[in-house]
Amino acid sequence: MSVIGPFAVVGPSGVGKDTVMEAVQAADPSVVLVRRVITRPAEAGGEAFEGVDRAAFAAMKAAGDFALDWEAHGLAYGIPVSIHDDLGAGRPVLFNVSRAMLAEAVKVFPGLRVLSITATDDVLAARLRARGRESEDQIAQRLARAKLPLPAGLRVTEIDNSGALDRAVKAVRAALQPVRA
Repeated sequence: MSVIGPFAVVGPSGVGKDTVMEAVQAADPSVVLVRRVITRPAEAGGEAFEGVDRAAFAAMKAAGDFALDWEAHGLAYGIPVSIHDDLGAGRPVLFNVSRAMLAEAVKVFPGLRVLSITATDDVLAARLRARGRESEDQIAQRLARAKLPLPAGLRVTEIDNSGALDRAVKAVRAALQPVRA
């Protein structure tokens, strides 16, 4: 098996990126989901991640433990350098990253492919309301940000996650196929 590069999974908050990624891995255990390091408490919920404080994150960054790192929404995020081991072994690798980091990510991973998870405004708004973390104004802001374009020149596959999860999983698995030999 030969993998050209990892797959950056992007999309607005609440679109179901983690749900789709986990379902893809459940359907195909050879798919590697990168466990991000985030400066928030591990018990905060959501995706599976390594929660650390700011001092630990800074120490990890200084030690070269991240292939890619960034700040967003008051938190620091890191993609562990171990991603290179999985890529070197030819494994299909998915990682959740901020859209704002795609230009930097393609420098770190020249074969980068992007899976842009989308949903209709109605579906996205309903999901954000259901989780109960954002006000109506914040939901409106998130919906507006969801429409921002991705940087030009990237290899992007759009995955609609408005409907049944199995449709989105099937689309992601199809996107992974061209890089396998």
